[in-house]
Amino acid sequence: MCGIVGFVGRQEAAPILLDGLSRLEYRGYDSAGVAVVSPRREIQIKKSKGRLQVLSDLIHGGKDMEGTIGIGHTRWATHGAPNDVNAHPHMSEGGKFAVIHNGIIENYVEIKEFLIKQGVHFKSETDSEVVAQLLEFYYNECHDFFEAVGRVLRRIEGAYALGMLCADCPDRIIAARKDAPLLLGYGDGENFIASDVTAIIKHTREVAYMEDGEVAILTTDGIEVFDALQQPVKKERHHIDWEVSAAEKGGYPHFMLKEIFEQPEALRRAISPRLKGGKVVFDDMKLTVEQIKAFQRIFIVACGSSYHVGMLGKYTLEHLTRRSVEVALASEFRYCDPIVDMNTLVIVISQSGETLDTMAALREAKARGAYILSIVNVVGSSIARESDDVIYTWAGPEIAVATTKAYSTQLAVLDMVALAFGEALGAVDAKEYEEAVTELEKLPGKMETVLEHCEDIQMFAAQHFNHNSIFFIGRNLDYALGLEGSLKLKEISYIHSEAYASGELKHGTISLIEEGTLVVALGTYGALFDKAMSNVVEVKARGADVLALTTESHRDEMAKTVSTVLTIPDTAPMLLPSLGVVPLQLFAYYVALQRGCDIDKPRNLAKSVTVE
Repeated sequence: MCGIVGFVGRQEAAPILLDGLSRLEYRGYDSAGVAVVSPRREIQIKKSKGRLQVLSDLIHGGKDMEGTIGIGHTRWATHGAPNDVNAHPHMSEGGKFAVIHNGIIENYVEIKEFLIKQGVHFKSETDSEVVAQLLEFYYNECHDFFEAVGRVLRRIEGAYALGMLCADCPDRIIAARKDAPLLLGYGDGENFIASDVTAIIKHTREVAYMEDGEVAILTTDGIEVFDALQQPVKKERHHIDWEVSAAEKGGYPHFMLKEIFEQPEALRRAISPRLKGGKVVFDDMKLTVEQIKAFQRIFIVACGSSYHVGMLGKYTLEHLTRRSVEVALASEFRYCDPIVDMNTLVIVISQSGETLDTMAALREAKARGAYILSIVNVVGSSIARESDDVIYTWAGPEIAVATTKAYSTQLAVLDMVALAFGEALGAVDAKEYEEAVTELEKLPGKMETVLEHCEDIQMFAAQHFNHNSIFFIGRNLDYALGLEGSLKLKEISYIHSEAYASGELKHGTISLIEEGTLVVALGTYGALFDKAMSNVVEVKARGADVLALTTESHRDEMAKTVSTVLTIPDTAPMLLPSLGVVPLQLFAYYVALQRGCDIDKPRNLAKSVTVE
């Protein structure tokens, strides 16, 4: 869950490392550090607890560290408390090696005990320090940097993205990867490693994605890549075509607000190329109609907000295809002995394409013979590469930890998959299909209409930001939508929030409703609007304050019971959550703003979860 950046070139390294880390701070912000090889062939390390600005101030923007090769790290703590000592980079006891690490070394206790018996003294509580110490131990045996790295990788177990410096080899960085994201950046007389392309897009647009087991040697002259058997590998390069400004705030106070307002354009990128002649068409999908017909079971596997996309997708897929669909949390899927075989389609959803639980679930399903269709945002990510089929959302870079446009584009893509499958199976009503395709084309414009009324939401948030507990209720699609609205609120405002299927209120939850409790009642799904209204009456009778969300066509009916009603434009039923999520995102944002929370970097959270 940490951010890694490395640079080798002719410019001073420290300022470049700090700039790269500033674009990776969403991946972890407990502490930060840099290591630079000085002209005297000595490794200088500076690191500090807290935000990156603390480190930057400590080294005066990098001016205090002379050298043209270095590595940097911003940490989200897993082993050891956030403090100066546990911050990366870690240096070996003899001072020859500096290491940055993202992931978990599962057998670190065993290695640490072995090294302590050899007389090695450890400074930190982290699992990562064992890599630096073990590297020096093996180097003292073989006196070869590359060979020592190979020995370390054969000894350690777990997930890792590693950047390593050696004082005896001051012209190179060695990088290694297994189950944690790491990419290579190719420049003119300078080369890079990074966890995410946002860290280096300012300097190069030519990147390659490292595969599991690969090791790379970076110098000013180029990058050499080797596989687990130390055989040379020719890497495919990818050109990044989005602008640097996409990863900057552009005048917005927070990335989250910017990304909320970027959703209509993100939807256009996700939808428009896939609608042709009134049909949903996935040009790059390998799945044939015969394969789709042969699937007897469909799983949707994901974590967090992507799981909520899957919850909505279940309703839509089952309705349009008449196939049974099961939604599973990735962290539970591989441990539940899933009933998966060659007649199973597993749809894997992940923004980063690197989520470790999701990756593990993918591999479990694949080992059992399932066909893997992934929906991801990051081109060339691990999940994308290991899937049988991949559909990219084209959401663009998302910096705020709480996802918004990634969720919206995932949902739109999954809706289109449902329509395409329904047509292939002959299960979808022709009129419903036509209406859905027409409304998909209008969806970005209708979302812009919703965003035009954000002041209403801001005003309501200002009145209700001080609640300690908030409940979201809804039925069918509205229930699944409420799950995401509740998650957004708790992620960034730290208010206890829960979402319930409205029909379950009387089975226990209603005992929590008392005078002044805030209930967000979702009533956008027209087929169950009357049922939703009866639940609104229930909670109001027990003193709840109610914020209602419905469609424009049901505004007047809802207003007879609820004084504060937010609306979204009417659209095809399956697309209502795509519009309904926007007011919920804005509500969470403005509540967090009123409470003075760090919206883009909420406590204890990181953007890409690459540990289990």
